[in-house]
Amino acid sequence: QVQLVESGGGLVQDGGSLRLSCVASGRTSSIHTMVYAMGWFRQAPGKERDFVAGINWGGQSTSYSDSVKGRFTISRDNVKNTVYLQMDTLKPEDTAIYFCAGSTINNIYVRPEDYQYWGQGTQVTVSS
Repeated sequence: QVQLVESGGGLVQDGGSLRLSCVASGRTSSIHTMVYAMGWFRQAPGKERDFVAGINWGGQSTSYSDSVKGRFTISRDNVKNTVYLQMDTLKPEDTAIYFCAGSTINNIYVRPEDYQYWGQGTQVTVSS
């Protein structure tokens, strides 16, 4: 089994920056054989869970939602079993709970149901 734990959320002012981290843990062999593509999603109160960014196993391929393109950057360090989301020029509409997700297939999916592993989420609040 694989566990994902997010960190790095918090309160920041409009225009500020945050960096989220997601660490995968479990049996070492399971991490490297079961989790390939990783994604970040977010969910605001009363709204659906939306795709934010995704990255494949090697890190060569990334994808972003239109709302964050040019402001957020996803990256990964497979030695540390960690995925990052650098968030710059934050806006109040970025306020949400941010979730890390892992897929057993090395393809960047935008639908939550295509990811098998999820973290518990970390709150990001951007004040105006």
